[in-house]
Amino acid sequence: MPPRALSPSGLILADKPAGPTSFDVVARIRRRTGARTGHAGTLDPFASGLLLVLSGAATRLAPWLAGVDKRYLTEVDLTARTATGDPEGDVVEKGEPPDEAELERRLATLRGEIELRIPAASAVKIGGERAYRLHRRGEAVEMPLRRSRVDALEVIGYSDGIAQLDLRVGSGTYVRAIADALGGHCRMLRRIEVGPFSVDDADEKRILPAAEALPFLPAVEVSAEEAAAIRGGRIRAQVGVRTLSDGELVAVGRVVMPV
Repeated sequence: MPPRALSPSGLILADKPAGPTSFDVVARIRRRTGARTGHAGTLDPFASGLLLVLSGAATRLAPWLAGVDKRYLTEVDLTARTATGDPEGDVVEKGEPPDEAELERRLATLRGEIELRIPAASAVKIGGERAYRLHRRGEAVEMPLRRSRVDALEVIGYSDGIAQLDLRVGSGTYVRAIADALGGHCRMLRRIEVGPFSVDDADEKRILPAAEALPFLPAVEVSAEEAAAIRGGRIRAQVGVRTLSDGELVAVGRVVMPV
């Protein structure tokens, strides 16, 4: 099979519906463009919302986008915990939901730098194998704790044991783990922001130029001659910045973009 094309190159903001996997969305876009395609942070199948899809040469930018903060809206059912922290898992515990005062007490313990147990149905490797595969086979494993950062965790509605929450979290934080720590499970999860990008701007048919994919990094402009020298390896690009030339992305840090 010939290598995937490096163009069109750029960032696509996709609004993933609940149901399909993140790979399904990536594959659909890849079939349309014919370019090398990947994403910068998966969403569970039951979740919806913003998926950052990188096309062509811009797939090299994934490491910078994967680590940005994220914002979610979720509905947590506090009448039951499930094995996976979402509606797809078996119910493992039922109980009376907390009153508003108790809910706020629980939320207070989950703000800031905290440790959360990684859900069993996750892509984390346990003994060299993905945890979700072990879970599907019914193998019980002790999931590790992960240091997580929760910058905002606010109640926007609460009735009949269902808490509607607005969260801002650091990269790698499992909202399902937060739901489980609250004593419930996510029955709905929607990602509305990834770094500076919003799901309100999602449009799968629009490709943002690679030069606009990392607006949170400072930019330096170089001449066409300097850009050619960077691409040819005769001079090195600056660390920690986007190097641009006439509106095109030449390099990010020392990673040089192909022409």
